[in-house]
Amino acid sequence: MARDTIDLTPIESRRELIEWFEKGIKPESQFRIGTEHEKFPFYATTHRPVGYEGPRGIRALLDGMQALLGWEPILENGLPIGLFDVTGGGAISLEPGGQFELSGAPVETIHQTCVELGAHLAQLKQVADPLGIRFLGLGMSPLWTLAETPVMPKSRYKIMRGYMPKVGTRGLDMMFRTSTVQVNLDFSSEADMVQKLRVSLALQPVVTALFANSPFTEGKPNGKLSMRSEIWRDTDNNRAGMLPFAFEDGFGFERYVDYALDVPMYFVKRGDHYHDVSGQNFRHLLAGKLESLPGERAYVSDWANHLSTIFPEVRLKRYLEMRGQDVGPRGMICAESAFWVGIFYDSASLEAAWDLAKAWTAEERQALRDAVPEQGFKADIRGRSVLDLARELLALSRQGLARRNRLDSRGRNETIFLEPLEALVAAGETQAEQLLRRYRKEWHGSVEPVFEALAY
Repeated sequence: MARDTIDLTPIESRRELIEWFEKGIKPESQFRIGTEHEKFPFYATTHRPVGYEGPRGIRALLDGMQALLGWEPILENGLPIGLFDVTGGGAISLEPGGQFELSGAPVETIHQTCVELGAHLAQLKQVADPLGIRFLGLGMSPLWTLAETPVMPKSRYKIMRGYMPKVGTRGLDMMFRTSTVQVNLDFSSEADMVQKLRVSLALQPVVTALFANSPFTEGKPNGKLSMRSEIWRDTDNNRAGMLPFAFEDGFGFERYVDYALDVPMYFVKRGDHYHDVSGQNFRHLLAGKLESLPGERAYVSDWANHLSTIFPEVRLKRYLEMRGQDVGPRGMICAESAFWVGIFYDSASLEAAWDLAKAWTAEERQALRDAVPEQGFKADIRGRSVLDLARELLALSRQGLARRNRLDSRGRNETIFLEPLEALVAAGETQAEQLLRRYRKEWHGSVEPVFEALAY
């Protein structure tokens, strides 16, 4: 999340929380695409991580981007921790280990998303090159230990850092050593939200395989194709996972509110101060009964900030966030948004995608999700391989994008952005498997060359 919400409108009832989600409903003519991606900064000559301070650190990088772009700085305790484009709505933010994130502005087409991405990477290069910094597009940092990974000066991350080891074994790895790409997409009604959430939750493991790109940890193969996805299996299962209740009869905004009310909170922000309320839930705040902040009541900003600390495979806000993909090369970032737009923003493709998955049980969906980080395209459900499902879903996405028929200046529609995914499926091999082959052969058992192969 780029920055914490500031809205001091009091919330006094559960009904108001439901209405908060309902305000996300949009007519299809107003549907937009918001693409977010993270990447690891590293020093070009040494392949070491980039800390916050110093003349060639993250702070200097942010200062340089602010001078170049003119975006508003996001400050915490006087320190820059991000930038916000007040005109377009895009933002730059820092993840816990220094992962540099672009939260793209809401745009109408994948062409615009990819132009925005290209501009961002070019601007970043202009600022980072004199500092000797480059950026790596992998789902997990391939070389650095947790101890070697920098810590960013953000209070919410300090609270999370203390809480994570209490609720899982991999939370610190998730925070400091993973990077993702996600797309945020709209819904036109509560029923449309329900169908899109179900489709994307059921099929997210297939897409995790399509984007699997994190096979190295601390300089050697880690035994997985998407270690980033594997890490999420034991980060904090109170706030992550496949949301089986979303497939139950009667699911809607109300049921998601009840789920979110019971997810333990991390913090309550008052002014510039983050109060650690980890382990207490939002029901306590709504009732004015937080043990650590007695009598404090809830504001809209508390609800929005709390929802940003829930981490299922697909997350509901006032839009839906697809969260199960490893970041990868530039073309794969555009492809991730294109894939989901082709499914979500075309009713025939959405319905056909649901037909693929609607008979699966919660146990089958979970088994698939558990298998994919290691098996990738070879995982299967009901006798169908993930590779076969990926091929069919790509065809549905291509059909959806073709029917959308949003053209660029050269008369091409958005199907061009699916080509990297179609190449993977044609080869029957994930990005991770391709990297592992290079590691064994041309790289002679070293991960160092990945800093050249997958650098932006």
